[in-house]
Amino acid sequence: MKLYYILFDLMMAILFFLIGIYFYKSNGKAANFLTGYNMKSIDERKKFNEDTLCKDYGKKMMLWAIPFLIGIGIDIYSPGKGIRIASILWIILFLQFLIERHKRES
Repeated sequence: MKLYYILFDLMMAILFFLIGIYFYKSNGKAANFLTGYNMKSIDERKKFNEDTLCKDYGKKMMLWAIPFLIGIGIDIYSPGKGIRIASILWIILFLQFLIERHKRES
């Protein structure tokens, strides 16, 4: 069971890191994958710098990998505890992201 927790944390960290890199290096092309942004009209999209937007989102997604890397370290010594702590930290980061996004778009 210990290996399951470590592998899950590792896969989540890799997933968030790779998606973050994709967004960061997309030169704004990944903006179409952003929820809500792809539904905006062309005039509304002109208000945003897509390259900067994708770089910001990419950085955030790469940061979301960190709780799962911490979770791996904790799961090595206390199986199951690391994945719970990583999930809680990720939820906090995600909620913070949603609040910032709401403020940015209001």
